[in-house]
Amino acid sequence: MTEIANTPKPPYYAVIFTSVRTDIEDGYAETANRMLNLAAEQPGFLGFESAREAVGITVSYWSDLQAIKGWKQNVEHIAAQEKGKSVWYSAFTTRICKVEREYSM
Repeated sequence: MTEIANTPKPPYYAVIFTSVRTDIEDGYAETANRMLNLAAEQPGFLGFESAREAVGITVSYWSDLQAIKGWKQNVEHIAAQEKGKSVWYSAFTTRICKVEREYSM
């Protein structure tokens, strides 16, 4: 991805998913793309940004905590999380933050 998300004026929320991958591919790229497309269909989704080198970071933006909770409970997302835990990631951390201010160039 090469674009910066076009988010509304704060406040809104960011979910920061930081991960270290295993060497196992086994459908990872397809699932990652599906999750991004599926997240974009969820109520309250505002956008995302993603980068991967040795550590991957995906930040998704949401209107409120209820929207994040809805995404966390999505059945397809739950299945992808389980495969991530058992196959694709050797480590990960999820952080949820309230964006109170932003500025851009």
